[in-house]
Amino acid sequence: MQRIGVFVCWCGSNIAATVDVQAVSDALAKEPGVVFATNYQYMCSQSGQEMIQDAIRDYRLTGVVICSCSPRMHETTFRKTAQQAGINPYMVEIANIREQCSWVHKDKVAGTEKAIILGRAAIAKVQLNAPLTAGESPVTKRALVIGGGIAGIQTALDIADAGFPVDIVEKKPTIGGKMTQIDKTFPTLDCAACILTPKMVDVAQNDKIRIFSYSEVEAVKGFVGNFHVTIRKKARYVKEDVCTGCGLCTEKCPQKKVPNEFNLGLDNRRAIYIPFAQAVPKVATIDPNYCTMLKTGKCGVCSKVCTAGAIDYKQKDTLVEEDYGAIVVATGFNPISMEKFDEFAYSKSPDVVTSLEYERLMNAAGPTGGTLLRPSDGTHPHTIVFVQCVGSRCDGGEKGKPYCSKICCMYTAKHAMLTREKYPDTEVYVFYIDVRTPGKNFDEFYRRAVEEYDVHYIKGMVGKVTPEGGKLKVQASDLLGNRQMHIDADMVVLATAIEPDKSARPLATMLTASMDTNDFFTEAHPKLRPVESPTAGVFLSGACQGPKDIPETVAQAGAAASKVIGLLVKDHLTCNPCVAKPDELMCNGCSSCEKVCPYGAISYQDKEFRGPNRTTLLRRVAVVNPAVCQGCGACTVACPSGAMDLLGFSNSQIMAEVDAICK
Repeated sequence: MQRIGVFVCWCGSNIAATVDVQAVSDALAKEPGVVFATNYQYMCSQSGQEMIQDAIRDYRLTGVVICSCSPRMHETTFRKTAQQAGINPYMVEIANIREQCSWVHKDKVAGTEKAIILGRAAIAKVQLNAPLTAGESPVTKRALVIGGGIAGIQTALDIADAGFPVDIVEKKPTIGGKMTQIDKTFPTLDCAACILTPKMVDVAQNDKIRIFSYSEVEAVKGFVGNFHVTIRKKARYVKEDVCTGCGLCTEKCPQKKVPNEFNLGLDNRRAIYIPFAQAVPKVATIDPNYCTMLKTGKCGVCSKVCTAGAIDYKQKDTLVEEDYGAIVVATGFNPISMEKFDEFAYSKSPDVVTSLEYERLMNAAGPTGGTLLRPSDGTHPHTIVFVQCVGSRCDGGEKGKPYCSKICCMYTAKHAMLTREKYPDTEVYVFYIDVRTPGKNFDEFYRRAVEEYDVHYIKGMVGKVTPEGGKLKVQASDLLGNRQMHIDADMVVLATAIEPDKSARPLATMLTASMDTNDFFTEAHPKLRPVESPTAGVFLSGACQGPKDIPETVAQAGAAASKVIGLLVKDHLTCNPCVAKPDELMCNGCSSCEKVCPYGAISYQDKEFRGPNRTTLLRRVAVVNPAVCQGCGACTVACPSGAMDLLGFSNSQIMAEVDAICK
């Protein structure tokens, strides 16, 4: 029988307001094996931890139950406290009476009763706990950054500056991401390319950084400190180490009518192309969907004009395998599709554009050379209507997204100001639900648009846009003026919601990382661990975790890099001792556990067993590598014979908790 101490935390009023903590400690003091029980205002405080250590020594405790907040918050804290007092840290159990009890109850009687039950279950488990010893695993001192936008670039640079090698995997032919398509940045209106291009060059010239452009992550195995990643380098049909980026092939290619995705289809490019002038790496890429030579075997003009001999029509995809100690996800975002928003006539008129398309029309490197022209006829627009929250903050999420996309209010103000500054004869209307300007100097920036540039901000929504007679008939409501408005616009600009990149969901599956219902990666803790994934060794950077602007993205990239550096400086990591352990006498070698193990920790061996009449039998049994196993428990559920168990969370311990709850 264990000698158990129970410590009930008030958590200020978080627990004590809904749970009678004195009643809980009194009730749990009567449980079998409990030799000491008390309550205190803040158990996680220094004085609270000293109280626990004193009780361990005075009452010769062999097990400890802490009735407090989620173990995600302070399990490590209390385990260290117990260890310092001489108890094995895995003889400590947390009964979560905050998130699972006080925060979900208003009735103090019901909350107190439930808290007692949760404490009783933890006590039952501690009775069956056994001391566990954590092992160690080495750390591979190399990092992987998935995504080459500003988030991935900044993360890689910070990691490399600390002296660690880092690889960037970018699915497009060049790094840079969405920021390469932007003209000016808010609230300073400085040139986006002038900020980003030097960083792209720094990445290319840094001997600690290796760029895998036009590549994707194919598979991820392993665990924190020891990830094994397979990267697919897609065939460019151009030798990267030979191409000089002179651009002659892109000028001579006869296939001219390929939609230019960099300019969002607003103009065309060639079948062989360099996305933009500052591309890194500045290497041509052949689009196999449009290349006449690759499709029919006839043409070969680019090969004939390439003086460096870089064209290779027989090039194939290649797989690169590399080991990493940490992985940073920086997969970025995309504007949502407009196919469900027919009321804005996006599919009916080329003069209805998204905000990112408007960026390209305003950009000196864009399809019109920076001159704002109507896509339909190339004339100068005199009346422009901006529509806010298109696809953002949609109730139910049937057409769009339920969340605020965060950046739309500010980039619309930027577009309105730049338009009025460059074309003073243009009337600009902005229809909004409300204007959100939470960043530094953001509200001042918005007020400049209204007061200095005379942009017409109208609180209300656009109901319908109808192309008619070369104009866009805009029907809208002015809620403050209590009137309906009809505007004959030359262009309509839609501030579209943003969503995670489509690669995020399959990547999360490979990484066994958590995602929310909107496909944004979920952080380990929204306040205390905002750049860490719940999956150890996987970190989050930029808009893959939620909508954010460039300054916030760069800040998070630096934070993610610091976490990676903190991991890579270690030579060894302490392993989780709560790993799977098979009972060889019960195992029938069916392979069910091996198939469900996401970490590849289970293998099989043939072992000899003593059979009837002293005969020797050879049986196939499961073997778990404790350095690889992460204690997820999937194998224990899948095992049909009940041979697989989890140390620290054994079947008998779980059933003891269930029995304690039900009694």
